Amino acid sequence: MSWGTELWDQFDNLEKHTQWGIDILEKYIKFVKERTEIELSYAKQLRNLAKKYQPKKNSKEEEEYRYTACKAFLSTLNEMNDYAGQHEVISENMTSNITVELARYVQELKQERKSYFHDGRKAQQHIEICWKQLESSKRRFERDCKEADRAQQYFEKMDADINVTKADVEKARQQAQVRHQMAEDSKADYSSILQKFNHEQHEYYHTHIPNIFQKIQEMEERRIVRIGESMKTYAEVDRQVIPIIGKCLDEIVKAAESIDQKNDSQLVIEAYKSGFEPPGDIEFEDYTQPMKRTVSDNSLSNSRGEGKPELKFGGKSKGKLWPFIKKNKLSLKLGAAPEDFRNLPPEQRRKKLQQKVDELNKEIQKEMDQRDAITKMKDVYLKNPQMGDPASLDHKLTEVSQNIEKLRLEAQKFEAWLAEVEGRLPARSEQARRQSGMFDAQNPATVNSCAQDRESPDGSYTEEQSQEGEGKVLATDFDDEFDEEEPLPAIGTCKALYTFEGQNEGTISVVEGETLYVIEEDKGDGWTRIRRNEDEEGYVPTSYVEVYLDKNAKGAKTYI
Repeated sequence: MSWGTELWDQFDNLEKHTQWGIDILEKYIKFVKERTEIELSYAKQLRNLAKKYQPKKNSKEEEEYRYTACKAFLSTLNEMNDYAGQHEVISENMTSNITVELARYVQELKQERKSYFHDGRKAQQHIEICWKQLESSKRRFERDCKEADRAQQYFEKMDADINVTKADVEKARQQAQVRHQMAEDSKADYSSILQKFNHEQHEYYHTHIPNIFQKIQEMEERRIVRIGESMKTYAEVDRQVIPIIGKCLDEIVKAAESIDQKNDSQLVIEAYKSGFEPPGDIEFEDYTQPMKRTVSDNSLSNSRGEGKPELKFGGKSKGKLWPFIKKNKLSLKLGAAPEDFRNLPPEQRRKKLQQKVDELNKEIQKEMDQRDAITKMKDVYLKNPQMGDPASLDHKLTEVSQNIEKLRLEAQKFEAWLAEVEGRLPARSEQARRQSGMFDAQNPATVNSCAQDRESPDGSYTEEQSQEGEGKVLATDFDDEFDEEEPLPAIGTCKALYTFEGQNEGTISVVEGETLYVIEEDKGDGWTRIRRNEDEEGYVPTSYVEVYLDKNAKGAKTYI
C-alpha cells in the first residue's frame, strides 16, 4: 500500500488532505490550550473559595475552630488548596508536554509539507515542458511532411507538363528534395524527443512522484502517530495527579472521621458552664392562715420590706445595691472589664484566670530564657574581652530581671484569684450547671423577657444564691471603699404591667399594677432603674413597665 502507486494521479487531493491533517492538529492544540485555561481558572476559584471560608485571625470565628467539626472543616479547606494545586499541575504539564511541543511540531510539519509539494510541482512542470516539446516537434514533423508532399506533387506536375521549361522542372525537383530532407530531419527530431519524453514520463510516474508521495505518506503517518501520543500524554497528565488527589480526598475523609460529637459537647460545657448550682425549691406559702404565715425569702413582701430578713453578702445588707453594678454597667459599655474577671460566672472566671496565669508563665519563661542568654553572653565577654564589654549588658540584665519580677507578682495575683475561685466552686467531678434566672411560671410575659431576666443590668451573672443546703456558692466580699452614693432624683413614674420577681442582686421585685418612680432610663440594655422608697431601688426589665417621664426633669427624653 503506497500513495505513490495507488494515488499517482491525486496530487491535488493529497495536498488538500495533508492541509486538513495540519488543521486537525491545530484544532487539538487549541482544545488542550482551552483545557489548561479551564484548569487554571478552576484552581483559582477553588483557592478563592478556600480562602473565603478560612477563619479570620483574632476573630470570634477563630475561637470556633476548637470544635472537632470546625477543625475537620478547616482541614477540608486546606486539602482543597492542595487539590487546587494539582489542577494547576495538570495545566502546567499539558502546556509544556502537549501545547508547546505540538505547536513546534506543527511548524516543522508545515515546512516539510511545503518542501515535498514544491518538489512535486517542480516534477510536474518538468514533464509539462517535455510534453510541450514533444507536441512542438510533432507539429513541425507533420507540417514538414505535408510540405514535402506538396513539393513532390508540384514537381511531378511540372515534369509532366511539356510546356514547362527544363529549368523550371529542375527547380521544382530540387525544391521537392529540400522538403523531403526537412521532413526527414523533423521525423528524426520528433522521434528523439518522443523517446526522451517517454523516458521522462516513465521516471515521473514510476520514480519521482512515487518517491514524493511516499514521503508525504510517511509525514502524514507521523502526524497521526504524534497526535495519538499527545492524546496518551493528555490522559497520563491527569492520571499522574490522581494519587495525590486521592490523598487529598482521603485526608478529608480522615478529618471527617475525626469529628467527635462527645468532645464538642464537652467543649460547649467548658465554654458556657457558669459553675452555679441550680436554685432550690420555693417554699409553700400558706395563705389560709394569714395571721400566722411566715415570710418566704422569695415572696414579694420580702422585696417590699415587710419583715425582710437580711441576707449577708460580705457584711453588706440586701437593702443596698451591690456597689459594682452601676459602675460596671458603665465600664462594660465602654469596653472595659474587671481585671479579676469578677463580672463572669465562676466557671468562666476560673477559665479566664487560668488562661491569664498560663500566659504570664509563658512570658516569665521567655524572659528567663532571655536572661540566661544575656548571662551566657556576659560570661563570654568576661573570658574574651576583645569580643565586647561585659558592663554593657548589666543594664539589659537588670531590666530583664525587673520584668521577671513584675510578671511573677502579676502571676501571683492571678493565681490568688484563681485559688479563691477554685475554693468556692463545687468539686470538679460534680455536674455543676449554669444557674438560670427564676421567673413567675404563671406569667406569660416572662417568656418574652427571659433573656433579660437571666442576667443583671450590667450583663454579668450576679444572681442570689439559695441559702438552703451546703456547698452553694457564697457571695463575694466587697471592700469598704464602696460607699453609699447620693440618691438620684426621680425623672418620672412607671406602672408595672406584669409581676416581676427580682432575684438578681441589683434588681427589684414589682407587682402588676404597682406605681413606682423612675430614676434612670433604659440605656439600651433592656433595663430601667426604679425606686419604691428611700431604701428600695433597683432595675426591672423595661418591657415589664410603662414609663411616664417628666418632660421638665433633668435628662428626660421626649417620647412621641
